[in-house]
Amino acid sequence: MNDRKKERVNLVRKLFPEGIPRLWCPLLTHYRDDMTIDFERMEAHFAHISPWVKGFLMPGSTGDGWELTERETLQVAKFAVDHTKNMTDVRLLIGLLRPDGAGVKGTLAAMKDRNVFHLRADEGAGQVISPQRICGITICPPRGKTLSQVKIDSELSGILDMKLPTALYQLPQVTENEAAPETFSRLTEKYANLIFFKDSSGDDGIATSSVDKGGVFLVRGAEGDYARWLKEAGGPYDGFLLSTANSFPRELRSVIENLERGDLKAAEETSTRLSAVIGKIFAIVQPLTHGNAFTNANKAIDHFLAHGPDGANLSGPLLHAGVRISLEMLAATGKVLDDQAFMPERGYLE
Repeated sequence: MNDRKKERVNLVRKLFPEGIPRLWCPLLTHYRDDMTIDFERMEAHFAHISPWVKGFLMPGSTGDGWELTERETLQVAKFAVDHTKNMTDVRLLIGLLRPDGAGVKGTLAAMKDRNVFHLRADEGAGQVISPQRICGITICPPRGKTLSQVKIDSELSGILDMKLPTALYQLPQVTENEAAPETFSRLTEKYANLIFFKDSSGDDGIATSSVDKGGVFLVRGAEGDYARWLKEAGGPYDGFLLSTANSFPRELRSVIENLERGDLKAAEETSTRLSAVIGKIFAIVQPLTHGNAFTNANKAIDHFLAHGPDGANLSGPLLHAGVRISLEMLAATGKVLDDQAFMPERGYLE
């Protein structure tokens, strides 16, 4: 084991004394009619899924992390920190989803200035974040379709040089590029504080490559066919960070637990059922021109989980752009949930 890998192992043990959670959720951001953030609604949603999810990315792309203003980003991050202050079993990644390194550093500085969290020196780890349940920041490659790997490496290095525990998020749907496996390998060899990697591309280029991952914890963010991607089933990933943990936390947790028990058949059965319903609902919201498919599909599903069957008669949830998911889309979503036996008798808000 090389020195960087040893340092990474030691840092992870400090941050996650009980091990890194295998299921993570980028919590939805909900809005009131006046487009202020509805934190009471977010609290109820958090309570609904937290029995099965112990890791949260806030704000992630499913939580409108790319659309939020800096003020809103600080509000969501502050909510996450304050709401989980007594939850010793929950860990947070703070999303700094900005188009370049300067934007990341600016938002990070604003969070420190507003006392969202504090940084402190840690022997052997560079810097860590207080309170302890915050296990790191999350960044993406800089945005730009024509950026070279040299530029991507340089921008990411400029953030990793701050020595904060960091998760790297591969999201070409937004950044229009990807960190190549060789770039990832160079970064892991240089920075022990790169501890976590998420890939939502669906191509899984880094996870399936032959480069040494250096002990970085790998999570998949692309949806569908869940069971085959975890290491117990011969896949390359350690866990999931999924938009659909907002909607199907119990089921996704059962996939992981069944694989841990060696019951591949049960895991595959749940995975197949989930993949079918999620694929249909993603197709239903595809015509929306605002937001992203991960957010829009989960807001449509969560609408019924919150309100039960009566959700079909209520106004649709608001997107960050100020538009609502249409009643027609909600009706189609409700039918899929009902047909696949995912419709609750009562919503968690009732």
